[in-house]
Amino acid sequence: MTGERINETQPLSAQSQGHRAGFVALIGAPNAGKSTLINRLVGTKVSIVSHKVQTTRTVVRGILMRNKSQIIFADTPGIFQPRRRLDRAMVDAAWGGAKDADIVCLLIDAERGIRGDAEKILQNLRNVKLPKILLLNKIDRVPAEDLLALVKSANDIVEFDQTFMISALKGSGCDDFVDHLASIVPEGPFLYPEDQVSDFPVKLLAAEITREKLFLRLHQELPYSAHVEVEGWEERKDGSVKIDQVIYIQRSAHKKIVIGRSGETIKAISTAARNELTEMLGRKVHLFLFVKVRENWIDDPERYREMGLEFPK
Repeated sequence: MTGERINETQPLSAQSQGHRAGFVALIGAPNAGKSTLINRLVGTKVSIVSHKVQTTRTVVRGILMRNKSQIIFADTPGIFQPRRRLDRAMVDAAWGGAKDADIVCLLIDAERGIRGDAEKILQNLRNVKLPKILLLNKIDRVPAEDLLALVKSANDIVEFDQTFMISALKGSGCDDFVDHLASIVPEGPFLYPEDQVSDFPVKLLAAEITREKLFLRLHQELPYSAHVEVEGWEERKDGSVKIDQVIYIQRSAHKKIVIGRSGETIKAISTAARNELTEMLGRKVHLFLFVKVRENWIDDPERYREMGLEFPK
């Protein structure tokens, strides 16, 4: 899953001629489907998915090869009206990811339309001086005339270079979207090895997978501020790996919720995470989960660095 970015100063080989490579930021309101889309495009999980809003907390990059083009997708946190410090850090990361890209793609949930967070994102997107693409997601759930009205309404606010109607879940429209990106990313050498699918460290992805299972199991019962860290990673002689992870929650009352009656909940979370990690790593995984209370972690700069976020003052 991980690898080193290719040195951009290295001389181009004859084979690199005609290549293209560039960064494409996916932005949108929470639960618009960005993580589902990037996982489908890349062909493997690089970003976790749950029904809980603001699941993605930092910029996660997925890398896709199409013909002679390398497209580096940046899955950004959902953009919303921040109320807490963690909210501000996530929104700042999302807009930072957009401004650092070569192309910005706004994903809008066609069912929800342009209101609330989506409308505010459109207003702010007018200030981003980059090529912009509009993606309408979940088109299979909305009448065609309503989709056309959405396209017009969005372009009345921001003049998009191109519009694609897609289903991130079913894949319709995704190939045309990728083909278009492959033709417009900047000319130049590949920025990552051709067989690399993400620049997200595998240990952090392992923690994210456990956090995903935590949210899927306790969607309504646990605040989204729960956090998972890898505290131990032991490569064993038999080829297996032992992983120690800690689930941090902010209140003692949440500890009982995570553990569950007779430990049933934590066992279910562990089993689901271990199964996915075993498949992802291609070897046996021994996963041990611990639950600890860390009341003020949301105000601890070190925790933000662990997540790849800037600590907002």
